[in-house]
Amino acid sequence: MKKMTFFTRFVDDILAERKTITIRDTSEANLHAGDILDVSTLEEGRWFCRLEVLSVTETKLADLSPLHAAQENMALPELKALIKEIYPEQELFYVIQFGLLTDITQ
Repeated sequence: MKKMTFFTRFVDDILAERKTITIRDTSEANLHAGDILDVSTLEEGRWFCRLEVLSVTETKLADLSPLHAAQENMALPELKALIKEIYPEQELFYVIQFGLLTDITQ
């Protein structure tokens, strides 16, 4: 099973299904629809859910839209600033849409 990490600050949004995508660089673009991911926090390595990849779509930073921001549960300027902070100097990304399979309360 493949693994993915998220910043701890996103755990509640993922478990509440307010965050339904993640935007990653090419180093994490080796996912395909149907892949199941064990998900943990980046900071502590604490497992918190299992996700199913629904789709993987290539995009550029300039093409991020209000829909992407809504799927990330943030405003578009905030999303673009965060992406630039995490991935400085990069323009090509992959939007990974996912669905929640299991959380720690089940």
